[in-house]
Amino acid sequence: MSVRELQTSPSVQTGTLKAAIFDVDGVLLASPHEHAWREALSGITDPNLFTTAMYQAHVAGKPRLAGARAVLQALGVPDDGRLAISYAERKQKWLEYLIQTGGVAAFPDALRFVQAVLSLGWPMAVASSSKNANAMMRSIRLESGPSLFEVFDVNVCGRDLPHGKPDPAIFLIAARELRIPPAHCFVAEDAPAGIEAARAGGMTALGVARHGDAASLRTAGADLVVTSLDEVTVDELAEGRMCRTPA
Repeated sequence: MSVRELQTSPSVQTGTLKAAIFDVDGVLLASPHEHAWREALSGITDPNLFTTAMYQAHVAGKPRLAGARAVLQALGVPDDGRLAISYAERKQKWLEYLIQTGGVAAFPDALRFVQAVLSLGWPMAVASSSKNANAMMRSIRLESGPSLFEVFDVNVCGRDLPHGKPDPAIFLIAARELRIPPAHCFVAEDAPAGIEAARAGGMTALGVARHGDAASLRTAGADLVVTSLDEVTVDELAEGRMCRTPA
């Protein structure tokens, strides 16, 4: 079955959720990607111009080279097409250094939520355009013992796809490999492009606003936006519904 054949209507049916798909950077891990992109700008332009807002708007969820081009274009750097390749390579070296020196941390609420979904017996996938996502997840341990990398039934991280988010291909592939129709999956994402991809694939989109960017996630089409995954009601999720825990 092709990716296109898996696509469904963006409408979401209440009470039908039964599988979870997670982005990595910004959802599960406070990874060093943003730091690496910023440091790699040294020698090209002022690294301080690269803000969290710029990272979320132009880089998060995109393949490395596409992200490099987007940053240089946003900063108005001349000859961005040529410089993007070297910038992306420098970013990768910085990222590898930060991973090796312990620069990866998990969000505690994310680990609790993954454990909660795991306890429901739901199939889970992890889907990130980053080719470094698996190495980062292997460095994180759950209280129950396994690494974060080990708890997912399906892993669609770092695969070479024709298009990055907001194209829904990565999430549709995850749904296919989970053997769950897209309409029965929710996607946890922190970037507008990821939310758009989830909605384009006919999935429930859970926006995780860790950077004060709830409005942009709502504008992208998120069905629910939270600042912490602790805000998601697990009892309702067990019934197939995505709801916020009452205050």
